[in-house]
Amino acid sequence: MPTAPQNTDELYQALEENDRLPYGRTRTVTAEELVDAAEQLAEPVPLVHALFELQEAYTYGSEPRKSPVVFARLLNLFDEQPDVFDERRRHTLFWRFKWVADALRVLPEVPLAGLRQWLTEMRDRYEKAGLGLQPYYGQAYQLAAHIGEGTTLAYELWAGRSRTGLSDCEACEICERALYHLAAGDDERALNDWEPVLAGKESCQEEPARSVSYALLPLLRSGRVDRARELHLAGYRNCRRNPSMSGEVGRHLEFCALTGNEARGLELLAENRNLFGEVESPLDLFDFLTGAEVLLQRVESLGHGELPAAGYAGRTWTVAGLRAEVRGRADDLAARFDARNGTTAHTDRRRARLDRAPLVDALELTLRTRGLDEVAPAAPVAAPAARTAAEVPESLPELILRARTLDEQGHPDARACWAKLSTLAASRDYAHPDDPAVGPLARLRADLLSDEASRTGEKDEFAEAAALHEEAAGLYEDAGAPGDAAVARACALLAAAEIPAETSAEGADGAGGADGADGAGSADGVDSAGSADEVDGAGGAAVKVAALASAHAAMVRLHEEASGLAPHQEARLLRLRATALGMRLQTSGDEAHVAPVLAEADLLLAFATRHELGGQISGALLLRATTHALSGDLPAAVTVIDGVRDRLKAHGPAWHLPRTLALRGRIQLGLRDVQAAQADLAEGLRLAADWPADVVDTARLHADLAEVCMHLGRPDEALRHLTRSAELELRRGSRTDAYCAYSNAAQLCLDLGRVEDCIALLDSLLAEPDVAAGEVDDRLVAQLRLTRARALHTGEDLKAATAEFVALAAESARWDDDPGSHVMIAAETAVLLGESGEFGRAREAAEQALAAHARAPRYEQLSGCLRELARLQAERQGPEGLADARAHLADAGRIADEARAAEYEAQGRSLDTALAYEHGRVNAYAGEYEDALAALEKALALLGGPTPEKGEDHAGEWAECVRLTAAVEGIYLERPAPALNRLDAAVSRLTALGHTEEAEPLSSLANRLRDGG
Repeated sequence: MPTAPQNTDELYQALEENDRLPYGRTRTVTAEELVDAAEQLAEPVPLVHALFELQEAYTYGSEPRKSPVVFARLLNLFDEQPDVFDERRRHTLFWRFKWVADALRVLPEVPLAGLRQWLTEMRDRYEKAGLGLQPYYGQAYQLAAHIGEGTTLAYELWAGRSRTGLSDCEACEICERALYHLAAGDDERALNDWEPVLAGKESCQEEPARSVSYALLPLLRSGRVDRARELHLAGYRNCRRNPSMSGEVGRHLEFCALTGNEARGLELLAENRNLFGEVESPLDLFDFLTGAEVLLQRVESLGHGELPAAGYAGRTWTVAGLRAEVRGRADDLAARFDARNGTTAHTDRRRARLDRAPLVDALELTLRTRGLDEVAPAAPVAAPAARTAAEVPESLPELILRARTLDEQGHPDARACWAKLSTLAASRDYAHPDDPAVGPLARLRADLLSDEASRTGEKDEFAEAAALHEEAAGLYEDAGAPGDAAVARACALLAAAEIPAETSAEGADGAGGADGADGAGSADGVDSAGSADEVDGAGGAAVKVAALASAHAAMVRLHEEASGLAPHQEARLLRLRATALGMRLQTSGDEAHVAPVLAEADLLLAFATRHELGGQISGALLLRATTHALSGDLPAAVTVIDGVRDRLKAHGPAWHLPRTLALRGRIQLGLRDVQAAQADLAEGLRLAADWPADVVDTARLHADLAEVCMHLGRPDEALRHLTRSAELELRRGSRTDAYCAYSNAAQLCLDLGRVEDCIALLDSLLAEPDVAAGEVDDRLVAQLRLTRARALHTGEDLKAATAEFVALAAESARWDDDPGSHVMIAAETAVLLGESGEFGRAREAAEQALAAHARAPRYEQLSGCLRELARLQAERQGPEGLADARAHLADAGRIADEARAAEYEAQGRSLDTALAYEHGRVNAYAGEYEDALAALEKALALLGGPTPEKGEDHAGEWAECVRLTAAVEGIYLERPAPALNRLDAAVSRLTALGHTEEAEPLSSLANRLRDGG
């Protein structure tokens, strides 16, 4: 708090501002300072308000030891100066007797006699004040349930009484009744009681999050698995990282452990690491630690005790180590509670939770289902293959020779050999074979560097890949292998050409490597034709085109100067030359670049045919097909690709078939034969299962199938393919591609109305270490956050959505290279602030959007924002908000003028029509009905009546405008005759055109007017 309040007005303002903060240390410290400030004012009423705020901060900030102390001061004030407490303050005081009872109960150091003494005090005070005793009996029941004795009688004494004004809210009482039945083993009755809370019909500060956490396991036991999944996603989001809801977090961890979602459980545990040090309530901590132990015990039982786990600060933890620590602390808490209570209830409850067996084998909780094998930090690995890979030789000389032979063929199994050799060669006791056929150690090290360079290039780390290839070339020369050195240098040239724009061509030979030897050639992506806009704009594209042309020229010179090349090496050089030109065509989209690619492909095809290099033959043909596709000649591409497919089926190599079918599928999609595209891609995906995912680019197959499924109207299937594509990209280390795929999946989730799935997916991504550390592109992360904010808004979490939008608007204001995005974000932020009633801040955000719009016009978006702000302000504030609402509409009018001058055409109705309609609504909300009528009649004139050509959407807009106009005219201006004439004419016109549904609201209004309503 910058400065202490100097008078009561400043104090009340500070209390109001503090009340808007989330519970936690910041709010609590400020509340403590405000109590000090109130004491200086020497006025009892402000002090009472400050003490109430402080007790609330302690209660919901998980500091139960301090709450009773504050209440004692309030009670003394009440006893000494009862007149200070008006009816509202008196009600608050008596309500908070229950808070103190709750606080004392969760502290094992408070004797049982002290708990009962406080309940007696509460009863005496209530009786003296003439208040009903149902709240007292509610607290007595909760104490009995806590102790584990006398529960049935205490429940009947409470539940049989009528509620009073001081009873707990409906949601909290529902939860207590449900927990009673749950403890008795009656899941169904508990769930029936809980239904109003779980359905969102009853809620409060703690509910439904508390009820949801308890209901998860009963839902599973009763077979309502989907409902449990849905509530887990929504409920966890409402309690995560909150010290006062740490017990609820523990139950969500337990739920993950018992549904085969141990990896997600560890992820959530890491997200809630703060709870190990911030929970001051021993009972809440007991519940959290027990839930955490259920998870850790399960992970350890599955053989993953050495996995890293997030635990107490100050050291690193493994699952096994953290479990031992948690077990000791939770056992101690259970013993302390049981010693205080004189029962074994807490030990028994803890043992029951720890002894539960998993309730389902595997429940897919989120779109990002991961196993424990994927939790450990390790180098990315390929997905398990269905095909049994060739056995790796045990003999070191045989292994080296086998790896080189497979590499020359471009065989996927080469990678397993190189991986084993890399491990062997890195060991301190490695002894290189003295075998002329194997060659010197320098050659092996060059081979391993080439393989590493290939993998690095696949992750788009082109500068490092180029350096590794150059280093390999030097070692090849030292080892007397000039042909391999030439190939490595050509690979380095191609990788270096990628550096300026930092973008790769799908399926390109790229940095060489095992698949590069006989891979699919240049860019397979038909959808990438004319992709210059994707390469940092026209300037970046031009730089890359020049770099690729230069790389090609250098490769030609390198090829001409090389001597003694083996056929497979010369084919690799020809292939790299063709790849460079293919990538140039993909980047430029220039028709003049087509012929050179085809010429190089023909050279490669002729050479490969002459030397019977099957993999390079199919590679050359695939390059031809891709080139035809990129140039727009899809029929020619189909002819070539069909020949490649038939040849591969007859002669191999088999690992080229998945890529070939993938390319054919994309070509068919370009020809708008979606069914054929789906068949090819599905077959490609089936065959890809026989090979490592990164070699046959299974991730791309899934991404293409997602697009096809969207064309076929199967969005749920598309979503599965998108998430699978993202998972595979992550496994091979292509994190940016993975996050892009996940971003698309999240947006599709939102479009499908799967809001909680969307939020859960994005929360998981935003918690990734590289994202949290700022190592991922800031615009990509901003896109993830933007989608999340929109999902929060859709899910009606206005507070969280607004906070995220405000943060994004502040960040995007610094994007000097992208003012258009700032217009969009600031405009959406303004609307959310308006929905929150913060019209001053909304106006500031709108001003930001207007300023950015001047640099990058977004007519429709900004006009819509301003109109919506005007509507919200007039609707909420009535006549008082009219001036500000009209100011928003004046700005929207200027935007419409600018759009008209720029000859911009809006989608749907014109900006002028929308503006006139909004003028009508705004004036109607403010009671300016004559102005509203004039504006709405203008809107009707601009909109024009419905016709067969204008369609159903236009008819609906026109009918709504007529309805509002008639309502203003007939109801508010009390002119029913012209309003009825207007309505009857509109109904006749709509009915004649077959728009009966649109006519129904008009007929209803007309009947109301005729009835005098």
